Amino acid sequence: MADELRSSARRAVGSTPVVRHGRLKRRSIWKTIGKATASVLAVALVSGSAVAAYAAWDLANTAKPTVTLGNEDVLEGVPDIGAMPGGVNLLLIGSDSREGQGDGFGDPDEETAVLNDVTMLMHISEDHSNASVISFPRDMLVDVPECVDPADPAGDPLSEQYGVKINSVLSLGGMPCVVKTVEQLVGVTIPFAGTVQFMGVAGLSEAVGGVPVCVAEPIEDEHTDLYLPAGMHELAGIQALQFLRTRHGVGDGSDLGRISNQQVFMSSLARTLQSNGTLSDPVKLYGIAKAALANMQLSDSLMNPNTMISIAKALKDTDLDKIAFIQYPTYSADGAQVPAESAEAIRVALQNDLPVTFDPASQEASFASAGDPTAVDAAPVAEAPVEGEAPAADPAADPAAPAPTVEALPSDVTGQTAAETRCSAGRTLDDQ
Repeated sequence: MADELRSSARRAVGSTPVVRHGRLKRRSIWKTIGKATASVLAVALVSGSAVAAYAAWDLANTAKPTVTLGNEDVLEGVPDIGAMPGGVNLLLIGSDSREGQGDGFGDPDEETAVLNDVTMLMHISEDHSNASVISFPRDMLVDVPECVDPADPAGDPLSEQYGVKINSVLSLGGMPCVVKTVEQLVGVTIPFAGTVQFMGVAGLSEAVGGVPVCVAEPIEDEHTDLYLPAGMHELAGIQALQFLRTRHGVGDGSDLGRISNQQVFMSSLARTLQSNGTLSDPVKLYGIAKAALANMQLSDSLMNPNTMISIAKALKDTDLDKIAFIQYPTYSADGAQVPAESAEAIRVALQNDLPVTFDPASQEASFASAGDPTAVDAAPVAEAPVEGEAPAADPAADPAAPAPTVEALPSDVTGQTAAETRCSAGRTLDDQ
């Protein structure tokens, strides 16, 4: 029965989860060191005692305080060696905070508002046959549930709010509140989360060994200092960060164009990790886990590197055409983005562990181009997606009909699979 409850919590089929209030509990450094020491056992099994001894010392020195989300009980009893059993929901938050990032990103006292300008949900199906990465536009309006006040965790909770931009939730209630907001939006439980700042992105891209990306037209962005000619580029470190941050230099200069650019990078990353054997190599995976520990603020549930390695291994045999990168559909209204009705198709896919297929018409609205950068013109600049409608349920449908095995996304839902090599639609200074 306990296994069934945990499986149900992971998939949250057809219902919005009931999530406990997350508390910003700081884990003691001695507990962290103890857990880090234990976590190298799997590494020892495959790489020898010398590496394991180094790993124990290294992780103890890498460890950072973590954050409690409040819903980690769904993971009780889940083993942490081998591929993660069952489904996985992990929220990645990109913070624009300049604190501790050096001089290259502006004055941390004047130019930071601790906004979650990147909010991505990675879902791996229970049988690991498919995965989706959903990007939520930063200006999308959402309702925020009651959350624990990070400034006073033991005091009165923060009241629920309605119609606020999703990128303000991190400053309102911290990582647990962002998690609760997305859980409420899509109807699945999210027991894993991590927040990364600018230099953390650079460090993680170095850890994976760089990512090849295709650029159809030159990218010129004086705001991020990124200048890339058309062609193929191997991106790592600061240049990878600049590519993921650029907005003015791609698409129509909007956040929606930036999301498409990020999907070009992430799909290439998925192809690279599968093709070079990283997802089957515990030593390489340990290096990436170490980089995550050093560069991210993680939920308690991700503190053990074995857990991160297990999640990565869950994707090693997933077909690339079953790994989808999806932009949550919205339409423009009064300077903000409002969730479109077609988002219901995404929620259905998440809650039922279904792979998705894109409507060919959606690719015409994408800011990324398919094909060889030497033969492809720049992608057409499209207007922001218009409000879409999810297909209405047929009340006369046969209740005994077999359950669908694929969720077909409406035409206003853009994105791509990891099997598709697409090119970033660059934008020069003359076009800005």
